[in-house]
Amino acid sequence: MLLSNVADTWKQKNFAIYMSGAGVALIGMWAQRIAVAWLAWELTKSSTWLGLIAFADLFPTVVLTPIAGVIADRVDRRKLSLISQSAAFLQAVVLTVLVFTDRIEIYSLFILTLLLGVAMAFATAARLAMVPNLMEAHHVPSALASDAAIYNSARVVGPMIAAALISWIGIGGAFLVNCVTFVIFLFCLIKIRLIRDESRQRAGGMLSQTLDGVRYALRHPGIGPILIVLMALAIGIKPFLDLLPGLADTVFNAGVNGFAQLAAAGGGGAVFSAVWLALRGRVEGLTLITLSALMVGPIGIVLMCISDIFWLGLIGSFIAGSAITLTGTGVQTLMQNCVDGGVRGRVLSLYGVLHRGTPALGALVMGIMGDIVGLQVTLVGGALVMCVPVMLWIVPRWKSLRPALEEGPSVK
Repeated sequence: MLLSNVADTWKQKNFAIYMSGAGVALIGMWAQRIAVAWLAWELTKSSTWLGLIAFADLFPTVVLTPIAGVIADRVDRRKLSLISQSAAFLQAVVLTVLVFTDRIEIYSLFILTLLLGVAMAFATAARLAMVPNLMEAHHVPSALASDAAIYNSARVVGPMIAAALISWIGIGGAFLVNCVTFVIFLFCLIKIRLIRDESRQRAGGMLSQTLDGVRYALRHPGIGPILIVLMALAIGIKPFLDLLPGLADTVFNAGVNGFAQLAAAGGGGAVFSAVWLALRGRVEGLTLITLSALMVGPIGIVLMCISDIFWLGLIGSFIAGSAITLTGTGVQTLMQNCVDGGVRGRVLSLYGVLHRGTPALGALVMGIMGDIVGLQVTLVGGALVMCVPVMLWIVPRWKSLRPALEEGPSVK
């Protein structure tokens, strides 16, 4: 029964084509992310610069994704995805050329990362609104969990490929692989078709429609509180991924291979959670599972940072990665389940802002603090300060959240 949920979802032709291309592209994306982070560390040996690069990558999501969500509700979401992914591909080509010609330095790396963040803000809004339109509605929970499983599998494979390429032909190899995978993904985007179109022309300006989406989320009895949970994990736990080069080099003395292993361990934990959620394939009971990440995430960070024992760091990274996916996939699935289709793009763009954008703030602040008091103290402090108060606030309320999130868009 569990496997049949996933199998039936993958029989949806357009979803299968899309996810096949996305899976390949995600491996390239994670290879590039690992290479960018390590390149920034090699150029500066500064956790502040690691935070700044993460900020450049993720912060445009905060500013642009709500606007992109309005656009995603107005236009063909497949075309918006195709345009934004093409822009990201051009960024990858320029970065690859600069690295191979030895003209890259930290400021150009920062600017190119910022440009990628702009492209991905639109790509994120398009993807979040488009994926449910690739299949029949009852397949959406398994589809979103499958999406998360593939995304996080790439978090395991991509870092290992990046480490091998960096050791074999240099850091430019990881960027070149990313360019190739982009071509495959763009071809798949050209081939797919949406089975239903939720986009429509609406009266009112872009700002008013953006605010409509915010008001809808805040007034919804489930979406507003669950977004606070997402924000706590996004700021308190997720930035550890962007600061791993510093941990690998200064705490564990493990170099680029150790960095790749820590990143892959986090990806492994994320895959474990995503596969379990995909096999589970239902919304019922997902609210409590999502809230459990508020406890699981800090446990992982503490284990990773409590000593300089590398295998303990790997276990901690695995647990923290698992918590990030429990929250990210759980919140997205619950929101997709209960949101009205006419505001899907705008409301899911808020998810994109918090899941992808707010870690930029966390990474920047933790990067600066890491240079002052050390990364271990900073990461543990951030996890506890962000997650524990939210857990104490939300857990007594979970029974009232459950029907609002799990019973569909009729519950307002």
